[in-house]
Amino acid sequence: MNTKRNILIIALAALAAGLLLGGLFFGGSGDQSKHDHQHDASAEEATTWTCSMHPQIRQNESGDCPICGMDLIPLEDEGEEQMDPEAIRMSETAMQLADVSTAKVEHRKPVKQVRLNGKVQTDERLVHSQSSHIPGRIEKLAVNFRGDYVQKGQTLAYIYSPRLVTAQEELFEARKIRETQPKMFRAAKDKMKNWKLTEKQIEQILQNGKVQERFPILADVSGYVMEKNVNMGDYIKQGETLFTLADISRVWILFDVYESDMPWMHKGDRVSFTVSSLPGEEFTGTISYIDPVINPRTRVAKARLEMKNTGSRLKPEMFVSGTVQATLTNRPETVVVPKSAVMWTGRRSVVYIKKETENSVSFRMREVTLGPALGDSYIIEQGLEEDEEIAVHGTFSIDAAAQLAGKPSMMNPTANGEKPNTGHDHGRVVKSTEDMKDHADHEPVKKDFEVPSEFKKQLEHVYDVYIGMKDAFVASDAQAVANQGRAVEKALAGVDMKLLEGEAHMEWMDYLETLKNNLETIVSSEDIDKQREAFAPFNLAFYKSLKQFGLPEGTVYYQYCPMAVGDDGAYWFSSQEEIRNPYFGDAMLKCGEVSETIDY
Repeated sequence: MNTKRNILIIALAALAAGLLLGGLFFGGSGDQSKHDHQHDASAEEATTWTCSMHPQIRQNESGDCPICGMDLIPLEDEGEEQMDPEAIRMSETAMQLADVSTAKVEHRKPVKQVRLNGKVQTDERLVHSQSSHIPGRIEKLAVNFRGDYVQKGQTLAYIYSPRLVTAQEELFEARKIRETQPKMFRAAKDKMKNWKLTEKQIEQILQNGKVQERFPILADVSGYVMEKNVNMGDYIKQGETLFTLADISRVWILFDVYESDMPWMHKGDRVSFTVSSLPGEEFTGTISYIDPVINPRTRVAKARLEMKNTGSRLKPEMFVSGTVQATLTNRPETVVVPKSAVMWTGRRSVVYIKKETENSVSFRMREVTLGPALGDSYIIEQGLEEDEEIAVHGTFSIDAAAQLAGKPSMMNPTANGEKPNTGHDHGRVVKSTEDMKDHADHEPVKKDFEVPSEFKKQLEHVYDVYIGMKDAFVASDAQAVANQGRAVEKALAGVDMKLLEGEAHMEWMDYLETLKNNLETIVSSEDIDKQREAFAPFNLAFYKSLKQFGLPEGTVYYQYCPMAVGDDGAYWFSSQEEIRNPYFGDAMLKCGEVSETIDY
């Protein structure tokens, strides 16, 4: 009995030992496998998918990009490092794809490149009215054309004057008694001199002894004939102007200065300018005078340069374009940033501050207060400190990523982690009037990429329906404008952005945002004035699109009216050179000029 009991105890002990050893060697494998499975599943669930062309897209599962339809790719591991909850993190790859670049904030002297437009004008001090000192009838004209050059003392015309005939007869009679009545003889000669006859002419009359019926009118100064006011056979009064003569050996260059640029312009500033009819040449001069008052109609003042005109190469009424490096003399060094760094909504201006650690790069939005515009940059009054690093290119891509991630962004400054409202504000005009004024400022830098011919054809269709919308603006028909605007929207939707790759794709996306937002204002409004306010920035974005990507063929006229949009000036496109102003319609149909002719 005891023996059996001992055997049972030994057997149970051996079984327990075996189970224990088995558990040590194999028992954890099941749990580990389960753990590994859970880890892999967790890792798979945590994978974030993005678009190589639109890094702001973030999704929890694979698929197609909602913007361009390309296949999504896994987002690179961003690590476990803690970061600012209101900042948006971007990998180096995403920054490169979105063309994001940064720069450090610095203090510098505010210098603004002010662009000026103007004309060559005659120096008012060198303009002379050539009049007749003798009343009578024009018997012959020696100068018959405007633009003729005459020398001082040259005969301009011959005049018949009955009063001068009588005066000559009196002179001959006075000569007969000059020995006894010398005063009468002198009085007769002085009467002739009062009609601007020279002593030599009077002596010649006395020598001939005959009454001279036709007298020459001599040029008082040298110059070009600017105006011809008489014809042969006209009767003229004493002192009446026959010709206007101008000496253009010195000329004035008169530039238009807008009110907003007045604080920057000073007497003595050096201006460089070019003349379209003299390509490749640059002229320089200094401002000698600035109008003390603003023209109430054009809302500009005139800045004057005085130039020596060797060879008469600068001709009155020539158009000139100039630039001046202007400074605010009473302002110390301040924070200046590129315009591309600032996102402007009309009420708020924001920049993105870069924060960098060993393992990550992130950007956080910050609101700033803008000072004066300096051409391609802004003065920042508040919001930035020296040596902070900000995004200067690709800010739109950063902001779009922040919106999709529910972080504070330009249109949603108080995001709380929920998916932001991506609906459009129908009342928003996405462009500042400061930028609208300067034609040279909105000229895009031509990028070195190839544009497919199919994309150009689609863009040409957008242009064709755009002309219909522009004509509706000319007719001042708000309902027709809205209808044509919908046609432009449809044409834009038909443009296949997948035809573009890389940088070209990103450029089109930037322009498309402004085009769509302003079109929404045009089609949703029944107020022609509000539609025209949105039409101006739409044209700036459309200009950049056509310049950057082109059309298959043809000629496009880019036209400008300085009085449009509250005298800020605005542009539009036309298929004809004739001016038909879409901002005023019949009220000022012909107001404007061709700013640029674009041939494809």
